[in-house]
Amino acid sequence: MTASKTSDSSGTLEKDLVVQNKMGIHARPAAMIVRVANTYSGDVWVEKDDEQVNGKSIMGLMMLAAGRGSKLTIKAEGPSEEGLKMLEEMAALFERRFEEA
Repeated sequence: MTASKTSDSSGTLEKDLVVQNKMGIHARPAAMIVRVANTYSGDVWVEKDDEQVNGKSIMGLMMLAAGRGSKLTIKAEGPSEEGLKMLEEMAALFERRFEEA
């Protein structure tokens, strides 16, 4: 589910998550991701296969075409304590499979 949390000198935290719900990241899960990302005052980026989008953009997230089994890297740039909390909430959201079957 989750792979790692790291930080570097630029104040970036990241966490690898795997999409587990059947339909992948469609409009509803994208909106849920944006809701969690918007609790963070810094920048949030989501990366899949070397493509990076703004984690606060529903359309950007949907354009990743992240189906079941896709590995996404969530990056938080800004305040580290707040970023850790946001990444933990994001991991919980993925673990709950966006409340889908």
